[in-house]
Amino acid sequence: MNLNLKLALATIYIICLGVLLFFVFSNLELRNLTNYTYIKDITSNFLAYKSANLLLFTLSFILISILWIFLLGFGSPIVIVAGFLYGKWFGTILCILSFSIGSSFLYLFAQVYFKNLILNFLESKIKKFKDLFNKNEFLYFMLFRLAGGGGLPFPIQNLLPIVFNMKVKNYFYATFLGLAPSTFIVCSLGSGIESLIKNNDSITYFDVILSPEIYLPIIAFLSIFICAYLVNKKFFKK
Repeated sequence: MNLNLKLALATIYIICLGVLLFFVFSNLELRNLTNYTYIKDITSNFLAYKSANLLLFTLSFILISILWIFLLGFGSPIVIVAGFLYGKWFGTILCILSFSIGSSFLYLFAQVYFKNLILNFLESKIKKFKDLFNKNEFLYFMLFRLAGGGGLPFPIQNLLPIVFNMKVKNYFYATFLGLAPSTFIVCSLGSGIESLIKNNDSITYFDVILSPEIYLPIIAFLSIFICAYLVNKKFFKK
């Protein structure tokens, strides 16, 4: 990849990050973030704005999510926000659609500009599974997604199929289906946080810990995390 392209990508990434930080800091009073009443008021105002501008807000959320994933962002923060804003069901649909599109764009882009670099870095680590994936790339990549990507960081998961030269169509659908369970779990956590804030005038740590809307998604997430760790230990360690 030439220097100009590297500089362009870095510039885009910095601009996007700068816009996000500007939006956050211009709309939040950091000194009041420990004030529950302030948090509840901000939440109420934000959700009211979303409801009043639902179509534009949702389209913006989808585009930002796609761009975030394309720029190697991690998925969990977006998923929690989606659950908070849209609830666990609609939030899950928005996330897996956005993530599938963003990941597919990243996959296509990386195949053109980063293929040799990715092959040098990853091929030796998973060489023994190349034939297995090539037999049924859709099934095994979907199972890989279901298992939390073997504990690999989300951006690395998105680039891994370059080693197998996976078809884009199979990549998209395997990602869409494979991400659904874990995305739903994390979205449920975001939805639970929103519900707690909405329905309580004050919250203690015990209220948070003992709320089924919080601890059940956390338990489910930890189960997937343990499964991902075991998959990573068995298949992706030398």
